[in-house]
Amino acid sequence: MHRETNKHFKFDWITIILFFMLVGFGWINILSASHTGDTLNYFDLQHSYSKQLIFIFFTIGLIILLLSIEAKFYERFSSIIYIISMLSLVGLFIFGKNVNGATSWYAIGGMTLQPSEFAKVATSLAIAKHISDLNTNLKNFKDQIQAFLIITVPAVLVLLQNDTGSTIVYAAFFFVLYREGLPKYYLIIGVFLILISILSLKFGAIITSIAASTIILLAYYINRKKAIFARSLLYIIVTILVSSGVKFFYQNVLKSHQQDRISLWLRLEKDPEKLERMKQTFAYNLNESEKAISSGGFAGKGFMEGTRTTGKFVPEQHTDYIFSTVGEEWGFLGSAGVVILFILLLLRILHLAELQKSQFSRVYGYSVAAIIFIHFLINIGMVMGLIPTIGIPLPLFSYGGSGLWAFTILIFIFIKLDSNRINEW
Repeated sequence: MHRETNKHFKFDWITIILFFMLVGFGWINILSASHTGDTLNYFDLQHSYSKQLIFIFFTIGLIILLLSIEAKFYERFSSIIYIISMLSLVGLFIFGKNVNGATSWYAIGGMTLQPSEFAKVATSLAIAKHISDLNTNLKNFKDQIQAFLIITVPAVLVLLQNDTGSTIVYAAFFFVLYREGLPKYYLIIGVFLILISILSLKFGAIITSIAASTIILLAYYINRKKAIFARSLLYIIVTILVSSGVKFFYQNVLKSHQQDRISLWLRLEKDPEKLERMKQTFAYNLNESEKAISSGGFAGKGFMEGTRTTGKFVPEQHTDYIFSTVGEEWGFLGSAGVVILFILLLLRILHLAELQKSQFSRVYGYSVAAIIFIHFLINIGMVMGLIPTIGIPLPLFSYGGSGLWAFTILIFIFIKLDSNRINEW
């Protein structure tokens, strides 16, 4: 590790300020969601808000370390970082601690560490290194396969640990690949398969297959080309296979609690009484979260004044459901403020990514934005009942050292890379 000498650096303070605004406001809401009504004791590590304060303190030291490392270090050692990260995921199958059904943590003394959070950073560096290689062209099938493997390996390892939420995040990298030249038909196929899967569960395989096949045949009738006929026939076959396979996957592969969450989301259960029982059993967190958000109104009830928050109606509110605290205590204004902060952060990262002279830095920047966006989209959608319940934290906001440190590393590596832009040709 070497430090740069005789070089100029200009850190992007807009991104840094947005980062600390989100972390700071996140801690305020963690404090509100986790305090027990007693006198606040910031040094009592029995409380989540005290632990998060310690995590934030170490975050500052981590930031100083990340910014002091030579920018080229991250590119030069990206492959080694990726391999070490994959080994840490494999090690969980032997030494991992099971928490809430997922074997995703290492127990170190009195604390736990979640390698899957840091694997996103390692994958971002590895995919940036692969794409920026002079011999890589994402229009070539071989290079596409290599890119898919880099993304798929950690995704599969995380899925085998029963952490579905973290697995879904790896879909973010396909937006990055598309930006860097991946043929658009991959994105079209992905959206097509997701849409067919959802419609098949909602309306049944037969109705979905007939409807989709009709649309495909109409499209062929309008164009009337032989090449399009062969492709249209392939689409119809794929539609029938996917529609039939989704039901089997739903009933025989997914676990019961996963089936119930999807069933509630798509309103598959027709019996009103059974549907209500399912809501109370499997969607209790979601129901209470929605009540907390709606009770906040326009301006909110005020800091530490949320009755549903102080009454602990929303289980684990300081983690995945932290946004419900914002909704109740800060209302629509506070919720909109948080959303705007995240949008500003994403837009700033994307803007900086476009300014990069190095393809490695640009690809990494887009990876950072894509990962934050997927986390933000899924968590907010989950808390508001717009998508199925998926255990995924709100970046920089939810309680947890692993998540906070991983996103800190993710963002500040990019800030360091961007600061070195003026030294690149």
